[in-house]
Amino acid sequence: MVGVRNGFAGLIMDEMAVLGQRDVGGIIQQGGTFLGSSRCPELRTEEGRRQAIDSLSRQSIDALVVIGGNGSQTGANALSEMGVPIVGIGSTIDNDLVGADMTIGVDTALNIALEAIDRLKVTASSHHRAFLVEVMGRECGYLALVAAITGGAEAVVLPGTPFDPDELAQSLHDCYDLGKRHALVVVAEGAEWNGRRLVSHFKQHHARLGFDLRLTTLGHVQRGGSPDSFDRLLGSRLGAAAIERLAVGEDGVLLGLVEGRIAVTALSDVAGKFRPLDPSLIELAEVLAR
Repeated sequence: MVGVRNGFAGLIMDEMAVLGQRDVGGIIQQGGTFLGSSRCPELRTEEGRRQAIDSLSRQSIDALVVIGGNGSQTGANALSEMGVPIVGIGSTIDNDLVGADMTIGVDTALNIALEAIDRLKVTASSHHRAFLVEVMGRECGYLALVAAITGGAEAVVLPGTPFDPDELAQSLHDCYDLGKRHALVVVAEGAEWNGRRLVSHFKQHHARLGFDLRLTTLGHVQRGGSPDSFDRLLGSRLGAAAIERLAVGEDGVLLGLVEGRIAVTALSDVAGKFRPLDPSLIELAEVLAR
C-alpha cells in the first residue's frame, strides 16, 4: 500500500510513501487527513494527467483509491477514462455527492455545529438575543439544513431556495412577541443572503427584529474535529470495500453509503454532478420552525 501526499498534486510530483501497519496505526481518531490534500489545476489538462499516470507507472502501482468530494471524483473519472484502474470513496462535509446518502466527515461536522448551536442558545437566552450561525457547505446547504432541524433553530437560510429577509425579521419578531428569550437562525455559507449580508441588512432595520443580533461563523472549526463513531465505521467499511472491488477487477466506480449499504455508482455518473437537498427535509425544517 502506497500513500500519495497532497492529493493529485502529489501524484503528479511523485510524492508517495509506502504505508505499513506502523505508519497507519493510531490514526483512526485523527481529524482531517494525515496524507494532506491540495487543489490541483494541472490535473484538468491532459499533460497533467499524463504526468500522474507516469508517476503511477514508475511506482508500479496497480490501482488508485481516490478519497474526496466532487472535485476529487471528477479528477478520478478523468484518469479512469485514460485507463487507470480507480475506485472512488465519497468524503466531503458538503454531502452533495451523487451516489452517497452520507459521505465521510458529514456526521462529525454536524455534531461540531450542533454543539456550537447548543452553546449559543444558552448565551442567546441569557442575553435576550438572536444569533445567526453560519455553517460550511458551499452551495449545497446540507449541513445548515440538518443543523437547523436538530438544533431547534427558528429559521434556516439555504442556497437556491426563496428567501425574503423581511419575512425572517417578522418571524424573529413573532418569537419575541411569543415571549421567547432567544432566536436562532442557521445560515449556509453559500446562500445569497449569507451571514454578513444579513447582519448588514438588519443593522439598518433593527426595530423589526425585537432582538439584538449576533453572527457566529463556524468556518473551518467544523473540519477539525476528531471523527465520531459513525465516520470511523463508514471510513472503515468504504476502505475495505474499495480493496474488495479492485481485487475482483471492478474499477471506474464510486463507493458510497446508500440506504445503509455500500453502493456502487459509475464515476461517469458522479463527475461534475451535485446531489440536491432532500425536499422532505426542507419541508420538515419549515414545519418545525412554526
